[in-house]
Amino acid sequence: MSSGIIEDLAAFLHILKKESELLEIDARVDPYLEIAEIHRRVIARGGPALLFTNVENSGFPVATNLFGSNRRMELAFGSRPQQFVKELVRAAETLMPPSLEKLWSMRGMIFDGLKVGTKTVQSGPILEVHKDPPKLTELPLLTSWPSDGGPFVTLPLVYTEHPDGRGHNLGMYRIQRYDDATTGIHWQIHKGGGYHYHAAEQKNKALPLTLYIGGPPALMLAAIAPLPENIPELVLASLLLGKKLEMVKNPHGGHPLVAQAEFALTGIVPPHVRRPEGPFGDHYGYNSLQHDYPVFQVQHMYHRRNAVYPATVVGRPRQEDFFIGDFLQELLSPLFPLVMSSVRQLKTYGETGFHCLAAARVMDRYSREAFAAGLRILGEGQLSLTKFLILTDGDVDVADFAKLWHHVLARVDWQKDLYIFANVSQDTLDYTGPSVNKGSKAMLMGLGREPLRQLRETFSGSLPDSLSRPKVFLPGTLVVQGPGYEADPDLARKIARWQGLSDWPVVVLVDDSQAATLSLQEFLWTFFTRFEPAADIHGAEQSVVRYHVGLKPPIVFDCRMKPWYTDVLEVDPETRQKVDARIHELLPERWR
Repeated sequence: MSSGIIEDLAAFLHILKKESELLEIDARVDPYLEIAEIHRRVIARGGPALLFTNVENSGFPVATNLFGSNRRMELAFGSRPQQFVKELVRAAETLMPPSLEKLWSMRGMIFDGLKVGTKTVQSGPILEVHKDPPKLTELPLLTSWPSDGGPFVTLPLVYTEHPDGRGHNLGMYRIQRYDDATTGIHWQIHKGGGYHYHAAEQKNKALPLTLYIGGPPALMLAAIAPLPENIPELVLASLLLGKKLEMVKNPHGGHPLVAQAEFALTGIVPPHVRRPEGPFGDHYGYNSLQHDYPVFQVQHMYHRRNAVYPATVVGRPRQEDFFIGDFLQELLSPLFPLVMSSVRQLKTYGETGFHCLAAARVMDRYSREAFAAGLRILGEGQLSLTKFLILTDGDVDVADFAKLWHHVLARVDWQKDLYIFANVSQDTLDYTGPSVNKGSKAMLMGLGREPLRQLRETFSGSLPDSLSRPKVFLPGTLVVQGPGYEADPDLARKIARWQGLSDWPVVVLVDDSQAATLSLQEFLWTFFTRFEPAADIHGAEQSVVRYHVGLKPPIVFDCRMKPWYTDVLEVDPETRQKVDARIHELLPERWR
């Protein structure tokens, strides 16, 4: 495990090579579809990071899959950041009132805290090459899917500052290259950079923007972290790095530059200018559609003399972002009880693209305290985009979905423990709702020590003629296959009233029950990315008491593909055949 400071991407690649976690591919490869397909095959087999040294139409090598395993995450960061966060929490809980003894016991954290922040240096590798005008077509941006609207920066580190001086934001917002000096900037709802742009646009001013590509692993992870809006990402980058983050003055004005970045593109996002961006294969595993977004006008391009272009491939879970997300959750989870006092454990599931499913272990010391905790979660930053939230006060690890689901289904009171909130905001990439950014949420609670029911583990009942291939994937959960949604839109409602299913708490209606139950990964992905709570949850009966809708089981989730859903991402035959034909020169046998 790496315990030293990794100051830049080159140092990380050196460690990966030393630890046999890097595969160098010298064969000539195309950033249009081919690199992405090679990457997908390697990550599907749990393979190493990849360094493509011979890339068509570019003089820069491409590195991918840098963080695509728990081991590489450990090599990048070690245990120091987790220890610091735990000590920080301990200090917050025990330091007051302060004493010399308490301060001395926390001296390690205090000394580490003195290293956190930024510092200005006289020069840095980022200034070695300057191009004005910029030439973005020299960069080996990947096109990952044939439906993509063009080449994209898939590990973009987008830095902005609030026009009124209210802090900075470093976020990962996808960047589509239009030409040598222009890109799209995909600012979604509830994103810090988008707030900055909105504030600038209200003043009819352009927003300065710096796009970094590459740098210390700490910088890349800080851009992804779901921090509260007012916590600066560069401070987290410094914490992950283990020292102050070095910044260098931009000789042409504008934001100071991260000295150890690989690339820095500086420019402006003008107000009231929009341009179609996308489509793009997203991390839910579907093809997000084209929409109008702001435009980044690049004015200067800086890079290291021997820069390496880092990239990732976004697609159907599990991809590289799964491991990054899990690491960040483990790192930040000790902070949750500080900001949400009733929340003991919180988990978002990478198998569903993170926003589709979250679960929390909460306190329920007084009547419906768990409900209040759930509202607190749904009001916190990016967690507000959660579509389905599961709550329990039981002694169960919410990271273990199978045990959590069993525990909750055995205790849920369907008359009062399922809350559906219609007509709320929904993640931009989730197309299950009636329109972009609009949809619904659900909160499901399973509370109390004693179970209310025993869950069935085998199916011996009857099915309507239109259903087939019943599968009991988890206790109390029956997965059934039916005709497509267009053939029978009302099928889920009919199933809920079928007497032969009355002793099942949950029935999941899918297009292919065999595919949906191949693994827990496939079950979670099929289940939670293909329904919208307000439209696709049905009970045998429903009653309204004091304006709350109660249901009688079975509770049927209609998880069939709907006509307005976007397509599942699939590799096109031409790219598959192209890589198949070259596979022996591209990859060792174990990673094919």
